[in-house]
Amino acid sequence: MSEYRVTDSTVAAAFRERFGSAPTMISRAPGRVNLIGDHTDYNDGFVLPMAIDRAVWIAWRPRDDERVVAYSLDRTGSAAFSIATDDGPIARTEDWAEYVRGVAWALRADGRTLRGWEGVIASDVPIGAGLSSSAALELATARTFVAASNDTWDARAMARLAQRAENEWVGVSCGIMDQLVSASGVRGHALHRLPLARDACSPSS
Repeated sequence: MSEYRVTDSTVAAAFRERFGSAPTMISRAPGRVNLIGDHTDYNDGFVLPMAIDRAVWIAWRPRDDERVVAYSLDRTGSAAFSIATDDGPIARTEDWAEYVRGVAWALRADGRTLRGWEGVIASDVPIGAGLSSSAALELATARTFVAASNDTWDARAMARLAQRAENEWVGVSCGIMDQLVSASGVRGHALHRLPLARDACSPSS
C-alpha cells in the first residue's frame, strides 16, 4: 500500500492555497476492509467490515448560494455544479465528480434543503484496491452537506442516501456495507451486519 498519507493540515494548506483563507471545517470519512462476507450484504448475508486509517478529507467553507465548487488533489478535473438544477440522474460515469453530484441529488430527493460549498478534496484510500474509496468520497461529501446546511447527522440515513447516489446516479450496483461502515465505523471495532434485517448492525470488538 502507498505510504502517501493525508492529514487535516495537508488538506487545509491546499484549501488556503486555492481559496486564499483557512477552511471553515474539514470533513472526513474512512475507507474499509471486510473480514467476512464479500458480496453478501445485498443478499442478506453476514458481513464484518471495519473502517481503516485511510480516508477522504474535504476542507471546505459554505457559500451563500446553491453552487458546489470542489477540487481534488488526487484526480483530474473539478466538481462545479448548481444543486438547484441537478434534478435527476443524468450521468453514467465513474468520474469522481459524479459521486459528489450524486450525493447532492440523493439528499435533495430526500427532501433536504442544501447549502452550497467550496472546497478541496484529498484522499489516501487507494483507488481500485477494494478499500471503498468511492463510499468514503460519498460519505465525506454527505458530511460536508450536512454541516454546511445545519442538518442533523444520521449515520444509517446517510449511508442509505449515499448508496442511492451510487446506484441511481453513478449507475453502480452495490450493497450498503461500504457506505454503512464509512458512516458509522468505530475505532477498534468491526461492524456486524445481520442477515434478513436490513437495518440491524452492531459494533463488535
